[in-house]
Amino acid sequence: MSLYTRLERRLEEQSDDARPVRGAYSLGRILMIWLAANLVVTTLLTGTLFVPDIPYGLVIALIIGGTVLGAAVLVTIGAIGSRTGLPTMALTRGPFGTRGSLLPVAANITILMGWSWVQAMLAGIALDYIVASVTGFSSPVIFAVICQTIVVILAIFGHAGVARVEPWFAAVILAIAAYIFVVAFSTFSPADFAGITPTVEPFYSPGLAFDVVLATAISWTVLSADFNRFASSTRAGVIGSGVGYTLSTVISMSLGATAIGYVVLQGGDAIPFDQVTIIEPFGALFAVAIFLSVMATNTMVVYGMVTSVVNALPGKRVKFLPTAIVVGVISIIGSTFFGLLAQFTTFLVTISALFAPVFAIMIVDYYIVARRRYDADILKTTGGRYWFTGGVNWLAVGVWVIGAVSAYVWAYVWPLPFGATIPAFLLTFVLYLAVSWPRRAKAPFGESKHLADVGQESAERAAAS
Repeated sequence: MSLYTRLERRLEEQSDDARPVRGAYSLGRILMIWLAANLVVTTLLTGTLFVPDIPYGLVIALIIGGTVLGAAVLVTIGAIGSRTGLPTMALTRGPFGTRGSLLPVAANITILMGWSWVQAMLAGIALDYIVASVTGFSSPVIFAVICQTIVVILAIFGHAGVARVEPWFAAVILAIAAYIFVVAFSTFSPADFAGITPTVEPFYSPGLAFDVVLATAISWTVLSADFNRFASSTRAGVIGSGVGYTLSTVISMSLGATAIGYVVLQGGDAIPFDQVTIIEPFGALFAVAIFLSVMATNTMVVYGMVTSVVNALPGKRVKFLPTAIVVGVISIIGSTFFGLLAQFTTFLVTISALFAPVFAIMIVDYYIVARRRYDADILKTTGGRYWFTGGVNWLAVGVWVIGAVSAYVWAYVWPLPFGATIPAFLLTFVLYLAVSWPRRAKAPFGESKHLADVGQESAERAAAS
């Protein structure tokens, strides 16, 4: 038996192909996966955007507040995955319909691919800094390809591979982060950081900074059910992901804000979203932390892309391993497009505009309209409760378009002082609740069976007949 065949069979046994799963991960294991997830350079560099435009103390408060609010959305969506056994994009069949769900799935795959490219580039730059400081050889593109190749290999091993490496990455990254904080605050006092002179004409206001922090959580929510469906219970998924995500984001963004503040206090130029600016004062150890953080996070991102493709349509047998190889090759090629780094903030706002309305719709549909109950029809290829009109719930699609357009308008055309994410989320929530309320009366009461159990029962009946 070939290595490919053995690996394919192992992945099928671990339920990484398209079917609901019954989770077994403990609270601690879920927590470590999510703790490593956002201990990443993109989140760290996001923290460098706000100082010195906004006072350091206020930046930390905004980071904490925006992260906690965003984590509430993340765990709410993740809990649906724990209850049903389905990944995030498969759950969009509930509100959008069997075929309508392909719209958010396509958007999700495109955005995750962009995430993967950005992180591979940043890892390549960090690895290039380490190698160049020792050997003098420099080629960020080559190192980006090497980093992404490692990520793809890890992702090919599925959720078990992710769960195996994430805790180790998290432990090392946290140790290095602690060292950076000690260096920063042993050199300068908290009062020194609080006394950093704000920019005369700041680009970031407190409202916009809060919105960017919240958008970071929205960008991670696309993977919340993908991993929380492997939790042994809803409680383990909610607490593990909530605590893990909150801690990792607060630590990463605060580390970025502190590092750029340290640069300013040393008399350097505060160049936002430039990792070399913050690596140089702390040396190669900081570059190692950045490299490991991308390895941890980007593995989750590539895995999320693969599960989105595999679960795009129920009943269609799309295998995990060949999909992972194809997606992986595309992600490796794209990691050489370094021009995307200059568009990161726009990229993040675009994610928020597209998916904050999607998650508002999903929350309304599952918790209010469907009364916390998705039945086995969500696994059907055609027909059933989630077929709507030709497989599409046009009401959900229309509300999504209104929410996404409003988010774009409030972000770029008529910018709101407190950002666009919360208003767009609330508008979508209310609109979808209004148009879907009549369907609520037809929804059955009571908690449904876990869909993994439903699938097992169906298989047993088919074998018996």
